[in-house]
Amino acid sequence: MGIQPWHDCYHAMCHSYGTWLPGDPRGFRTRHHREHVEGDYKCPRAPGQFENLYKRSKQLMRRNPVFLTVEQRRRAVDIIAASLLKRELELLIAAVDRVHLHLLALFSDLNPRHWVGIAKKESSAYMKQEGLAPIGGLWATRCKPQPIKDRAHQLNTFRYLLKHRLKGAEIWRFD
Repeated sequence: MGIQPWHDCYHAMCHSYGTWLPGDPRGFRTRHHREHVEGDYKCPRAPGQFENLYKRSKQLMRRNPVFLTVEQRRRAVDIIAASLLKRELELLIAAVDRVHLHLLALFSDLNPRHWVGIAKKESSAYMKQEGLAPIGGLWATRCKPQPIKDRAHQLNTFRYLLKHRLKGAEIWRFD
């Protein structure tokens, strides 16, 4: 996966189903960067450039996008934290907002995508049983794990995730 993470620490980012699609006007990346795509949410590309791809992506969706309510955020962050902790992974912080899941954790096997996938699967399953999740689940496939480079990067990421509370995110902290 590129660089070796500092103390096996990763910042993993995920989003809810259907909220960030290929062709999205806010910017997007193709899987494994197979296609170079100019622009992002800070520096947008020309309007309409990938309009057809975005329309096609929407047509391929099998259900409506998932926007998490406050109750769903609270429950999801608790279940995700419990899932990682019961597997003896060190979770430092997790934040779930309307469309995103962010977490900062140590993965000694250097396989955060696997463990986050299990936690997302469990959160969808338990929340469906409780009537809090739609058929098909809450989350989009995969996550983007970003290796932490050093202690300063870890602290900056922790503070960044903590600030998500100001945007309505539910936070779980190790303390």
